[in-house]
This record gives sequence, structure tokens and C-alpha cells, in this order.
Amino acid sequence: MRRRFAPGIGLTAVALVCAALLATTPAATAAPAGGQHRSYRKVGYFTQWGIYARGFFVKNLVSSGAAARLSHVNYAFANVSEDGRCFEANQAGEGDAWADYQRPASAAESVDGVADSPDQALKGNFNQLRKLKARYPHLKVLLSIGGWTWSTYFSNAALTSASRQAFVASCIDLFIEGNLPQLGSVEGGPGSAAGVFDGIDLDWEWPGSPGEPGNVVRPEDKRNFTLLLAEFRRQLDAHGRRSGRHHQLTAFLPADPAAMDAGYQGDRIFRHLDFATVQGYDFHGTWESTTNHQSAIRVPAGQPVLPDFTATRTIDAWVARGAPPSELVLGVPFYGRGWTGVTGGGDGLFQPAAGAAPGTFEPGYEDYHRLAALPASGFTVYRDDRAGFAWLFDGNTFWTFDDPAVMRLKTAFIQRERLGGAMMWSLDGDDANGALVDAIHRGLGGGR
Repeated sequence: MRRRFAPGIGLTAVALVCAALLATTPAATAAPAGGQHRSYRKVGYFTQWGIYARGFFVKNLVSSGAAARLSHVNYAFANVSEDGRCFEANQAGEGDAWADYQRPASAAESVDGVADSPDQALKGNFNQLRKLKARYPHLKVLLSIGGWTWSTYFSNAALTSASRQAFVASCIDLFIEGNLPQLGSVEGGPGSAAGVFDGIDLDWEWPGSPGEPGNVVRPEDKRNFTLLLAEFRRQLDAHGRRSGRHHQLTAFLPADPAAMDAGYQGDRIFRHLDFATVQGYDFHGTWESTTNHQSAIRVPAGQPVLPDFTATRTIDAWVARGAPPSELVLGVPFYGRGWTGVTGGGDGLFQPAAGAAPGTFEPGYEDYHRLAALPASGFTVYRDDRAGFAWLFDGNTFWTFDDPAVMRLKTAFIQRERLGGAMMWSLDGDDANGALVDAIHRGLGGGR
């Protein structure tokens, strides 16, 4: 059912839908034996580059309240060299050690209000993450490797037993042991980043199937991905035995069943992972000429593209391939996808469009906090409560997005399907009060 809302209206109605969904959930999901609430993972990606044009610093996770509500922060991203190593560099398009650990934070930017001193070995985002962990001891911080842009040479790193051992050792040396290269006058050095990261997140997009143009792809990627996870698990555990800590290992997994079959042994990879985050967005976008949702829970009525990508289809496909539901963490978007020059009238959904809507940082893409302001400038909010998504339309421009009301529907879905929690891409898209993180936190039993 599609519904139109005046600006600011709709959360109460969605709450009633959530209540109905949860009424069908077995009691053990919300409150297991012993009366304890199930502990859901709430994983947010912090982007390396957010400190620039967006002006989003680690400190914003404190001022918004997000840090207190998250279980994990994934730092995106580290790169993989052509010879299959983790590395740090200051080279456009290849690495940004300046943002990672060289850029001095002012007092106003710092988590604890103390500016970096010129002579300290660790500055930048890494030092602020260290301060964040000191303030929020429950928080786990993982170093995420790859992403869409930096998955080019994963296949090289995973190719042989020797290459896997060398790759994993290089990542652990840099990011777990903290032996950063001394690229500047004082920053870096042996042990300079020790203790910042609690584990590794692998974001290989995608083993066995194309991602960004130029990526190395091999048929043996599927087997080698499992072997790479096993090598990470082996070396992380060996390091943990020496340090007395458990180092977590996670991976980001695709929504497309064809990509699942091309690159993953679904019944084997979870032997090595603590959990996996699963793509729950980019189901549609401006690479298509018709407006659509980008992150629905279920197939909307009238969907012109079948079979459709949805959260339900994605989760069902992974479970059918051997994934434990409790180790699947559903990804949710903190941004929207948009089209302009939309014709056909009505509410704008499933209508032809001329192209991508103008965006602040790229066409067809806009952060949630900017989209949330559009109803004040002539956009109407529409919702499909059954399918679980929302959109904005002003008669010409269409944006599909998730707001706090949609997040409540998604947390109800996570609980009903007994999933492991929610993952957020990316934290810099939220508003200054952390409205989306707060909705997820409350929806998964976090209270106020």
C-alpha cells in the first residue's frame, strides 16, 4: 500500500505496523530465556574521506550520540597493492595516510577536546578512534579493507597459499600490531597504532564477478575467498593468543544471488567469520532509466523489474546457501538515490526519468540529512509500509531513501528473521542528532 504523508507525519502509523510485525515474532527473539534481551550488532561505517567536504569527524559520533548506540565502527578503507599487500601511502586514488594518521586534529575536532601535539606519533582519524574507544569501552573498531574502489587486486592477494599468508601478515602488521610506516617527520613507527583496531573487515567487491572496471577477477576467487578467510582467522587467532584478545573477522557480502554463487562458498565461510554484513541497498539506481526503490524489504506492488532485489530475497538467498541467520547483519542506507525529469505523474514511482538528480557530491546520490530537509521545499513524502520503503517526489525529481520510520520497519524485519543486527553505510549521512542510528538502536531493543 502506498501512502502520501505531509512533512513530518507518519512515524506513529509506522510504529503500529512495526507492532503488528513484532506480534508475529516468537518471544525468544525479543527476550531469550533468562529474560535477557538479545544483543544485536549495530555496525556503522566511518569513511576516511568524510573529514573533507562533509566535515564529519570522529567527534561527531560523540556529539550525535551515535557512539553510545553502536556496537562496531568499521573504518573505510584500506587498499590492496598489486602485489597483494596492505599498505599506507599519500597518493591520490591509492591511499590517504594523511587522513588516517598524520593530520593533526584541533581541540574543536578532537573527541576529548585536546588538540594533537606536533610531536605525537599517531594523529588523524586513527588517534581519534583510539580516543573514542577509551571513552566508549564497549565499542569495537574494525579496519575495513577494499570497498568498491579498492578491491582491484584482492584476487592477486588471495591467489596462492604464499600470497595469502603474506597479505594477511601485512594487514596484521599495519593495523593490528600498529606498525605504521613513518611517512612524515614524526607520524608512524613501530607500534604507533597498536590497540586502535579490534579486527578486520573484508570488503572484496566481488570475488568471481565484476565490480569496478579494471578489477582482477578469476574463476578460482570463490575457493580462494574461503581460504583467505581461513588464513585471516588463523593469523588473527595466533596474534590473539599472544595478546590475550579476540580479534574479530567480518566480511561484506553482496545482494545478488548470481554474485553469491560466483564468489562464495556460503556453507563454509561462516566457519571463519564472527559475522557478515549484507548489502541491503543499491537494489536500483540511476543506472536504470525508471524510478524505483533502492532498499525495500519486500517486492512492491507493480514492480516493473522482476525478479526484484529486496532485503527478503537477499537474506533468503544467503540462508539457502548455508548462512546462519544470526550471523547476517543487514545493511541499511544513510543516503538516497535520485532521478530528475520524471514524467508520468502520480507519486513518481516506476516512472520514466531523464537522468540522475543533482547531488551534493555526485549525481543521483544524496545524504539522508539533506533529503530530510526536502519536504520543506515542496517535496511530498510517500511510503509503502508493506514493502518497507519511502520516497520523495515534487512532480519532477524523485528520491528513494530510508528515514527513521523506515528504519523501524527494518528493525522489525531483523528481529522477525532472527538476524544478527543492522549495518549502516555510512555514518556521515545521518543528521547532527543521529536520528537514523537512534531509530535503529531503539528498534533493536536499545531503549532511549
